[in-house]
Formats: sequence, C-alpha cells, structure tokens
Amino acid sequence: MLRIATANVNGIRAAHRRGFGDWLAARDCDVVALQEVRAQADKLPAGAFGDYHVALDTGTIPGRNGVAVLTRHVPDAVRTWAGAALVGARQPDRVPAPDRVPLARGLGPFAAQGRYLEVDLSDAPLTIACLYLPKGGLPAELQLTERMREAPDGGARYARKMGFMSAFARYLVRTRRAAAAAGREFLLMGDLNIAHTRQDLAAWRRNQRHDGFLPEERDWFGRQLSPRTLVDVVRRLHPNDDGPYSWWSWLGQSFANDSGWRLDYHLATPRLARAAVRSAVDREFRGRRLSDHSPVVVDYDLP
Repeated sequence: MLRIATANVNGIRAAHRRGFGDWLAARDCDVVALQEVRAQADKLPAGAFGDYHVALDTGTIPGRNGVAVLTRHVPDAVRTWAGAALVGARQPDRVPAPDRVPLARGLGPFAAQGRYLEVDLSDAPLTIACLYLPKGGLPAELQLTERMREAPDGGARYARKMGFMSAFARYLVRTRRAAAAAGREFLLMGDLNIAHTRQDLAAWRRNQRHDGFLPEERDWFGRQLSPRTLVDVVRRLHPNDDGPYSWWSWLGQSFANDSGWRLDYHLATPRLARAAVRSAVDREFRGRRLSDHSPVVVDYDLP
C-alpha cells in the first residue's frame, strides 16, 4: 500500500507555524507533493520536510511558487524544466543529479519559475509529477473594474495561463508516454487552479465567469482525461459527491460552510487509478488549517 498526498502549503514557513511538520509526521505518507513552497533553500525552516528525501525546485523568484516531492527512499531519477532542483537525502552517495528535460514549445518562459518537478520512485514502478499551474485571470472582455479585487490587466494573466495550459498539454502527453515506455505508471498531482465540473465548486452558479471556472479552462481540463490516458482519482472514488473541496477562502465563513473549490488533484494512469482504495481531504489538523488549501491523501493498493 502506498499513501500519497498533494498539498499546496501556501508558504512552507507559514505552514510549519500552523503545524505542517506534525501533520507530516503523523500522516505517515510514502510520497508527498508540495506546491507554493515559497522559500529559497537557505530560507527553509529547520527540519522543513521531516525525515523524507526531498527533491525541490524553488524557482528563481524569492517568495514565489516552488514545488517539492518528498519520498521515503532516494528516487531513481529527478527531472526538472530548469535543471535547478535541490536534492537532499539521508544517503547522499545515492542522490541522483537532476536531469533537465526537453520542454514542449511554449514552456520556456515558465521553466525557471519552480512550477514543475517529477521523480521516478525507486520502491515502486511509478513516476510522480508535481505541478503548480498558474492562477491566471479573466479575459479582457470580462474585466469589470467594479467586480475585481485586482487592477484590470487587459487579459494578460488570462493569456499567460492559457498559453501555459496549451504547452503543458503537449508536455504531459510526452512525459506520460515516456513513463509507460519505461514500464512505469504515472501520477500527476498538484494545484491545477481549475474546478473541473459543477461538483468541484460549491458556488458554481455565480462563478461561471470567474477565473478557475471559465468554460475554456474546464474544457482544457476535460481533454487531459480519458479512460485510456489519465483518470481523476478522487472523482472516481466519489462519483456522485459534491467536492470533496480542497480550497476555501480565508475570508468570511467559506470554510465553516464548506463553500469551497476542488483545485488539488491526483490524475493517474488507468491501472494506478483502479488501485486507489480510499481518499481523504485533511481539512484541519488538530483543529487548525495548515493553509488555505488542505492536503488530498489517497491510498493506492499496488500489486
């Protein structure tokens, strides 16, 4: 049995102050994918990742983005888009050097932003990919000043997100096929900043013209899934449920009322998806929220 989690920590230092280290020790996961680490290597809190081996790509902008994959065992391989990952382990003589992979057209501007990392596990035939997809914004025609918290940008953030998604779709096909050719299952986890269906957003009616739930974003998400390519694991386990949501605003009563968004996903190759036996969203740990996102944990009963 493999217990695998994904969590957007919204700053590893802030998450530690809320109890992330205790959650990590208590949850006993075999693999944890983290997004928005938001700390350069020399700014990480002591024992930031517990007793795990860590592959970490902080990106080049301090205080922004940053992804990590924590594993019990030193992985067979680590791949990044910029070749700038920090890899640490209890067995330093076995640490693999990160490989820089060829990028799909359009991903170059994002390569050094700390948005993507993948590892090949050494204790299971599985490739783990961790993604923090850009948040984006609204197209220019939907940017009404009186309804926006941020200044209108003429659709620049929207175009950036759509460009990333188009390029990443090409990369995703390539890396998934590479895993299959190597005899490995493939699992993409992370904060995708899209609620795919009405079941994935509590207030879907009033958010149909909101970034993260735009028709074109949802259509892109749907095109990444199929019974032969990638399966939404948590939705497979909870086909008729609203949610389970994984993000709630800090404002108002969103969390108390469970008025959230499902933004954090496990997308697995079909055989791996069928091996998933249970999932949970850890809304709180010892009465505290670790982040505005909550960890999504899945148990896989691999043969």
